[in-house]
Amino acid sequence: MTNLSGRRVQAARNDGVILAAARDVFLEDPKAPIAAVAERAGVGISALYRRYKGKDDLLRTLCHDGLRTFVAEAEAAAEEPDGWAALVRFLRGVVEADVHSLTVHLAGTFTSTPEMRADAVRAGVLAGDLVRRAHEDGGLRPDVVVADVTLILEACAAIRVPDRDRTAELRRRQLALLLDGMRRDGTDLRSVLPGPPPDAAELNWRWAQSRQPAQRDATE
Repeated sequence: MTNLSGRRVQAARNDGVILAAARDVFLEDPKAPIAAVAERAGVGISALYRRYKGKDDLLRTLCHDGLRTFVAEAEAAAEEPDGWAALVRFLRGVVEADVHSLTVHLAGTFTSTPEMRADAVRAGVLAGDLVRRAHEDGGLRPDVVVADVTLILEACAAIRVPDRDRTAELRRRQLALLLDGMRRDGTDLRSVLPGPPPDAAELNWRWAQSRQPAQRDATE
C-alpha cells in the first residue's frame, strides 16, 4: 500500500511538472513539438505519452485547467456582497492566475470537448452575473459589457517581460489603470467609449478559424 501511494504521489508530481513545462513551451511557441515539453520537463517522451495521447490532448488539458480556474475565481468572487468589489476581485484573481495567456496563444489550436464547451458556457454566465451586479450596485460605468471584460483580461495577458515577477507586477499595474477607467464616478463617465462593444464572432474568431478545415473536408 505504501509503495502504491508513493508511486501515485510521484505520478502526480510528474504530471504537474509536465503541465508546467507544457505551459511554458507552448506560450513561447504554440507550434512547438511535444518532444520539447518532455525535454523541458526532464522526463522521457514515453512518460509523457503515458499521460497524454498527443499534443492535442496536452493543449486541451492546459486550456481546460485554465477554464476551470476562471470558473473558480468567478464563483469565489460572487460571494462578495458588493457588486463592484466582486468584479474587481474576479478580475484580479484571473489576471494573477494568468488564465488568458493560454486563451490568447492556444485558442483554436486544438479540438475542444463537450465538457469544455459546457464549462465555457458556465464561465460566460458567471462573468455576466458579475458585470450585471456591478451595474446594479452603481460601481461599473453603464456602457461596459461583459465582452469588454474579456478584452481587458486579454490585454493584461499580453504583457510579458523576461522576469516573471515583473510581468505579474506590470499586469497588476495595467489592471489598476483599466479598473479606474471602468469605475463609474457619479454621472461623469470621463469619455464616450468609441465604437460598439465586441461581438461573439470577434471574441471567438480563433475557435471558428480552427473549425474551417474540418467543415471544408466535410463538404468535399
